[in-house]
Amino acid sequence: MISHSLPLKAETHGYWLVVNQQKIYWPPTQHGLHYSSMAELVPFFGEPEQSGTLGLFNGKPVYYWVLNDQRQDEENWLNPRQLLQQGEAVFELAARAVQVALFLQTHRYCGQCGSAMQLVSWELAALCHRCGHRCYPRIAPCVLVAVVKDDQLLLARSSRHKAGFFSILAGFVESAETLEQAAVREVKEEVGIDIDQLEYVGSQPWPFPHSLMTGFIARYVGGAIRCQPNEIEEAHWFDLAALPEVPPLQTLSGQMIEQVKQRIAGNKKAT
Repeated sequence: MISHSLPLKAETHGYWLVVNQQKIYWPPTQHGLHYSSMAELVPFFGEPEQSGTLGLFNGKPVYYWVLNDQRQDEENWLNPRQLLQQGEAVFELAARAVQVALFLQTHRYCGQCGSAMQLVSWELAALCHRCGHRCYPRIAPCVLVAVVKDDQLLLARSSRHKAGFFSILAGFVESAETLEQAAVREVKEEVGIDIDQLEYVGSQPWPFPHSLMTGFIARYVGGAIRCQPNEIEEAHWFDLAALPEVPPLQTLSGQMIEQVKQRIAGNKKAT
C-alpha cells in the first residue's frame, strides 16, 4: 500500500530508497536497504523533491526520496535490475520506487487543461482540481513467450542485446488485445512462426520504465524462423542441454527457461 497522505517529518525513521533519474542510490559499501531517519539524509542529499511511503520490509516502513539534480558519482547509482541479487523483496521495492518517481515527475501538470496537478491523499493518483482530470501510474503489460518444439526451446537475440546472449521472445500488449492474443501476434511478428496451447506461468514487475512482464509457455505449431528486421538479430532452436548465455534465475524469463528444462527432463524420465 502506497500512501501520500502527509509530508514526511524529519524524525521519520525507516528504510529509504533514494531515486534520481530512474536509478537508486546504492554505493558499493551498502549491503541491504538503508535504515535511518529522514533528518540524517538531508545533509547528504538536500531536501527531497518528493517523498512518501512505499510499503514494508521486515515489518518496518520503506520510503522513497526523489531527486532530480545531476549525479556526480555514477558508480553509486544502480538501476533496479542490478539489485536483483539483493532478493525479490528489495527488487520489487526498488522497482516501485523508480516507477512512482517517474509518475510524479511526469504528472506535474494536467494533460487535459495544463493546470498544476496535486496528489490525492487516499491513493496513488494525481488530480487536477480545475478540470477534474485524474491520472494513475502507467503500467505497460508485456508478454514473455517460451516456445517449445519437441525437446528444443526457441531463443532469440534482439538488436539491444550483446552477441551470444539469448532470451525468450517478448513484446508489448496492444490496445484491446488479450495477453494470449499478444503472445501469438508477437511470436508471429518477431520470428514468423505459429504457436498454440499457451500456458500462463507468472508475472514480474519490470521498471524499464513501467512494464509488467507476464509469462507463457507455448507449443510450436508450424512455420520457419524469419527474424523481424531491426528487432531480432538472430533466433534459433536450442537443445536444452546446450543453451547459450540466458537471463539469470532472478528474472521471470530465466525462471521460465529453467521450468521448461525441468519439464522436458521430467517427461523424458516418465517415458
